[in-house]
Amino acid sequence: MFTDLPFFEDVHRELAHNLNEWCVTNLPKSEPHDVDEACRDLVDVLGKAGWLRYAVPGEAGGALDKLDSRALCLIRETLAYHNGLADFTFAMQGLGSGAITLYGSDELKQRYLPKVAAGEWIAAFALSEPEAGSDVAAMTTSATLDGDEYVLNGTKTWISNGGIADFYTVFARSEPISGAKGISAFIVPANTPGLHIAERIEVIAPHPLATLHFENCRVPISQRLGAAGEGFKVAMQTLDIFRASVAAAAVGFGRRALAEALTRAKQRKLFGQSLADFQMTQATLADMATAMESSALLTYQAAWLRDVKGAITTREAAMAKMTATESAQQVIDAAVQIFGGLGVKRGEIVERLYREIRSLRIYEGATEVQKLIIARSLLKESTR
Repeated sequence: MFTDLPFFEDVHRELAHNLNEWCVTNLPKSEPHDVDEACRDLVDVLGKAGWLRYAVPGEAGGALDKLDSRALCLIRETLAYHNGLADFTFAMQGLGSGAITLYGSDELKQRYLPKVAAGEWIAAFALSEPEAGSDVAAMTTSATLDGDEYVLNGTKTWISNGGIADFYTVFARSEPISGAKGISAFIVPANTPGLHIAERIEVIAPHPLATLHFENCRVPISQRLGAAGEGFKVAMQTLDIFRASVAAAAVGFGRRALAEALTRAKQRKLFGQSLADFQMTQATLADMATAMESSALLTYQAAWLRDVKGAITTREAAMAKMTATESAQQVIDAAVQIFGGLGVKRGEIVERLYREIRSLRIYEGATEVQKLIIARSLLKESTR
């Protein structure tokens, strides 16, 4: 098994085994009719089963002393293999609360994180804007200090869990400084006056997604995460923790596509033999397996470096995300091809995977952005 590699400890091996067993009997096998309701149910189920405890540190009721990248990756890979929406709900609980773990006051940690771990409150991460996606420094949502409160005005879009979240980690420009240095981070409860859901966004792999509008939305200074102007650092450090887990989710999707393709290739008859008997099919399957194994190695190398060596893994996580998401897209496409016409029939597993994988190449930094991160790191380290 992959978990036999020295990247992992016994706690990780036990986690992967137990979660896989749990997924087989506890997760839905088909897409839901009501995505909002399904996500609420999944957060509740994952919370009651104890899996969301891995999204927060031990001091707030977490399963481990601190956020463990290998555990996050194993959970996301396993959930993605079985149910993409379950992976989404777990990931957003972690991403939406990650900045609180890193920069929240003790009071904020104790107020929010246990609720996240129990699945009682749904978290969201509000960073992107209509004109500020990959270029976070172009953010225009403002946070103006007025006494002991900040007044937020502006728009956030492509916000996962938008419309169902109990609170949002929101990033806004609080200082009269251009670029990334003038941004601050805040926790904004969903029922705060002045916060409105401007639009619900539908995408090819359904999940809760919305545009948020802030109009004179008042947030106490005590709800700020970190110091004023530190928001960009808060956002980037949060994303650095969870970026490798995006790669892990892609590995989970790709591994499921490979498993489905292997079964289909052996069962499908063509010209008097099985599809698996053709050398062309065998070559495709070999490419699929190799792509996912190499992606997994990059992913868990990045996680191991962060957990064990305490390394800053911005470059390694970027490599993992780029490779895993691009490879999974190719693997799933190949699986659809092996299925033939059945591969594009609504309700088939590979058809669902085909829709689910596409967004992973965009969110938390598109592939093109990952290439820039990698190249700039290499150039910075080059001495010749």
